[in-house]
Amino acid sequence: MKHSLQLRLSQHLTLTPQLQQSIRLLQLSTLELNQEIEKFLQDNPLLEREDGLREETVAALPPGSTEFTTPATPTTTNESEADTTASDTHGSADAPGFEEDYSHGGTRDDNDEAEYPQVAAETQSLREYLISQLSLTQITEHDQKLVTLLIDSLDDDGYLHQDLAELVEILPPELDIEVDDLLVALRHLQNLDPPGVGARNLGECLKLQLETQPAATPYRAQALEIVSHHLDVLAARDFTKLKKILHCEDAVLRGVKNLITSLNPRPGASYSSGDTRYIVPDVIVKKLKGVWLAALNPEAMPKLRINRLYADILQRNRDAGHQQLAGQLQEARWLIKNVQQRFDTILRVSQAIVDRQRHFFEHGEVAMRPLVLREIADTLDLHESTVSRVTTQKFMFTPRGIFELKYFFGSHVTTETGGSASSTAIRALIKQLVSAENGKKPLSDSQISEILGQQGIVVARRTVAKYRESMQILPLNLRKSL
Repeated sequence: MKHSLQLRLSQHLTLTPQLQQSIRLLQLSTLELNQEIEKFLQDNPLLEREDGLREETVAALPPGSTEFTTPATPTTTNESEADTTASDTHGSADAPGFEEDYSHGGTRDDNDEAEYPQVAAETQSLREYLISQLSLTQITEHDQKLVTLLIDSLDDDGYLHQDLAELVEILPPELDIEVDDLLVALRHLQNLDPPGVGARNLGECLKLQLETQPAATPYRAQALEIVSHHLDVLAARDFTKLKKILHCEDAVLRGVKNLITSLNPRPGASYSSGDTRYIVPDVIVKKLKGVWLAALNPEAMPKLRINRLYADILQRNRDAGHQQLAGQLQEARWLIKNVQQRFDTILRVSQAIVDRQRHFFEHGEVAMRPLVLREIADTLDLHESTVSRVTTQKFMFTPRGIFELKYFFGSHVTTETGGSASSTAIRALIKQLVSAENGKKPLSDSQISEILGQQGIVVARRTVAKYRESMQILPLNLRKSL
């Protein structure tokens, strides 16, 4: 075989570490971004947050738009303007909210009063609440242990789903515990607060709550009859059958239904330890001089800079012994630049969305127009995948509420005039029709489809059903009322 050398020219894309970091930061949510930055702050001494003594940096608007200052929080407005420019020794970075300089932050006076954050008190769990009541009862120690066993078997809603016979089987035989013993313990548990705790099903839960009410409570006897034996009929909204069972008229059945619906089907839910999570919007939208404008939320923008102390060391000593610091300096500059670029891209995409959905901000969901990712990508000369990353887990604060950027994108449905309507607008129309319907004769999916057709929007019955289910609107038979 004859050996030879050949030269070939080809093009290929290489993802540099800086580009990989830029892509990763772009797809992170605000919470994830701050977690990522915290890791960098711990690992890289050249990077630090601003000390907060400087004036808040305000987001720059797209070229050609009216300048205004975004509020620090969505609930306040501030019409003053404060602009700062970020720059480094290797080039300029015009994105807002960051500054790479070598000025050191102020020091704290030791005589100042220490400010300690206030920590919210922990909410008492359902188990702790029940155990505290159990310790005050006069039952035997043996029964208290059995009740504690049942308390440990409750779910977050306060229900006991595990069968008592199964519990007996897993207990040591030498304890000589029988099902009757657990039944007695269960009765003790069900006498504790909140009413309904320890129930084995929804009917029993509602029954326990009704039994705690005074005997003179209106409609109590009829409500006990329904929750004990006919709860499935009530769930199916078969009011005709219920009136025959109770031998009553509409007014009485309406009172019984209101009494049952006033009960708590999840008595233990208020004691669950779920953490409340709050959304920090990335973008704030408001109307100025008749124009809807988007601006970055300063509260969502981490303010980073280069540490002056280490930067001065590098300026004075450029020998090989400080190569590690030099590398960390470059990494810090990359991070600052990539975070700047992230927010700049979010702002550009947000403003493009606002420009196309201005009727939504004026009139609400019914005025939402069809919009796809490619339209924004072509307008801003970005890749469609970039727009997808920008609009995922990024939120916009508007006078109509807080929305994820993806909310403004949706498929379209053809109209009789040859135009198109947004699926979001159609959902809003369906919601309006259902909210205005006669409760005794609710609209079927076919009827809703016909009404939309009369308005020039061609929507099949199955499409109406799909949109209705996505909004968690009950079907026809379950929306019927007395």
